[in-house]
Amino acid sequence: SGFMSHDLYLHGFFSASIKLPSDYTAGIVVAFYMSNGDMYERNHDEIDFEFLGNIRGKEWRVQTNVYGNGSTSVGREERYTLWFDPAEEFHRYSILWTEDQIIFYVDDVPIREINRTAAMKRDFPSKPMSLYATIWDASTWATNGGKYKVDYRYAPYVAQFSDLVLHGCAVDPIERSRKCDDISLIDGSIPSGITPSQRIKMANYRKKYLTYSYCYDKARYKTPPSECILDSQEADRLKKFDPVTFGGGRRHHGRRHHHRGTTKNAKASI
Repeated sequence: SGFMSHDLYLHGFFSASIKLPSDYTAGIVVAFYMSNGDMYERNHDEIDFEFLGNIRGKEWRVQTNVYGNGSTSVGREERYTLWFDPAEEFHRYSILWTEDQIIFYVDDVPIREINRTAAMKRDFPSKPMSLYATIWDASTWATNGGKYKVDYRYAPYVAQFSDLVLHGCAVDPIERSRKCDDISLIDGSIPSGITPSQRIKMANYRKKYLTYSYCYDKARYKTPPSECILDSQEADRLKKFDPVTFGGGRRHHGRRHHHRGTTKNAKASI
């Protein structure tokens, strides 16, 4: 189940305070994301926060994805843990999407930055998208590659959303024309990028909590994609964490997913 925005947006700042399901959450995925998959089935764009449930006693994992022009086969996934329990209280998760940059934030901490490069071409999301939030059964892959499934004895699984921010340029869904000539992303608490102090926080976060990045996956890419800015310390830490994937010892199989926003309730459960 889930909900979606009435409007399509071309760039903007999109945010929500989210509280995730508690207890045994294996196989459960809560997603907060932008997509135009219903309009562009074969070449859709997508910018995701995906929260991957886990067995009791293990921490929630967070995955971010960026797909442009149907480039799911390329994959630009990163995966992290958090410095708090996201099921205990609300925390804010935000996406800043401009013509040349995408930034993911957790509370006021930027955790990932993607800058558009000429080599990315249409792989950078560039078509109008709707905002979605969903909760769904992803037993086939979400927890240890599908080893642990959703156990409905622990149902209902409830994800709560509040304080939504949709600060973007709305686009007419039929004519595809913009309803505004310009939009300022500098509006009080609306960020316009990453400040020097935030960049320090981002570096510290990634040093402690990043567990997977496609940029360092040598089994998938002999040469990292053009937008990747490699950090030698980050590379060394990930290689120690997973020497097979980040040392290029085996082929990494990227996973696929499909979202559906089905209802307009701000409290979704399965």
